[in-house]
Amino acid sequence: MSADQYPTPQKSPSPVQATSTARIVPLTCHGHSRPVTHLSFSQFVDDNYFLISACKDGNPMLRDGITGDWIGTFIGHKGAVWQARLSRNAHLAATASADFSAKIWDAFTGETLQTLQHNHIVRCVTFSPDDTQISTGGPEKKLRIYDLNKPDAIEIGPGAHNGTIRTVSWSGANPNIVVSGSEDKYIRWWDVRKKDIVSAYMVDEPLASCEFSTDGKILNVSAGKSVYFFDGVSGGLLKSVKTEYDCATVTLDAPTRKFVTGGSQDTWVRVYDFDSGKELEVNKGHHGHIWSASFSPDGNLYATGSEDGTIKLWKYTAQPYGLWQ
Repeated sequence: MSADQYPTPQKSPSPVQATSTARIVPLTCHGHSRPVTHLSFSQFVDDNYFLISACKDGNPMLRDGITGDWIGTFIGHKGAVWQARLSRNAHLAATASADFSAKIWDAFTGETLQTLQHNHIVRCVTFSPDDTQISTGGPEKKLRIYDLNKPDAIEIGPGAHNGTIRTVSWSGANPNIVVSGSEDKYIRWWDVRKKDIVSAYMVDEPLASCEFSTDGKILNVSAGKSVYFFDGVSGGLLKSVKTEYDCATVTLDAPTRKFVTGGSQDTWVRVYDFDSGKELEVNKGHHGHIWSASFSPDGNLYATGSEDGTIKLWKYTAQPYGLWQ
């Protein structure tokens, strides 16, 4: 698949998106007391969707994804939370923490359903597409798969990682593929059934983020000043873009062929054209470095999480949407 053919995903039946987004004040979500390390949206649930945030304050929070309104806080971790994710139906939440555990939560009640103990910090966590399994990684350099109906973990590819596993993502396009990103600069595609590697790619600089696009078909990677876009199943490189700034996070909106980055050297959110790699917008509002960015499932907004402890929601449509009327 070539970059010219990309992207293949169809537009969602949401309001028509702008070809150039208008300057508009973002919504600011307060509540965290320390840096926000990771953001993740659910899929649509009864015409709505939700946003979960991980934070170094150890208290992940659930919000209405459209308005940013606080719904609840998951209390139970005793260390920083590095990643947090929602199941596709938003019934469950999973968190990865510095307290050497990953937790599974009831997203309605906030109750801890399972605590999965590790021997070191848990840096990342993700749900399988059917929400029956999770995968975790961290400084132990072990990629683990947990069946939520069984207590034991299965390790995938023992000894393959030569650095901390910073990110793990499960392909929505192929439920048998899990992708790990490690501090050894390698992105690895794993076949869960065979427990074996499918493909690998080494980036030029230390890996910062590795997330699937909302349709699950494109893997978005940031490393140093470069961003990479891979076919989510085959692992083939579709495109790479070298920017002028450090990219701690990248998120892609396939229908508009634009991507958003945030960095660890300034406080600005940047929007780029996928085809040309040209910077289109610089959005200001945060007062700290930006560690996470994610598009909503309908692509009508994107969220950013910052060192300043806030989350901002940025409108990304020409139509009235949510609280932007």
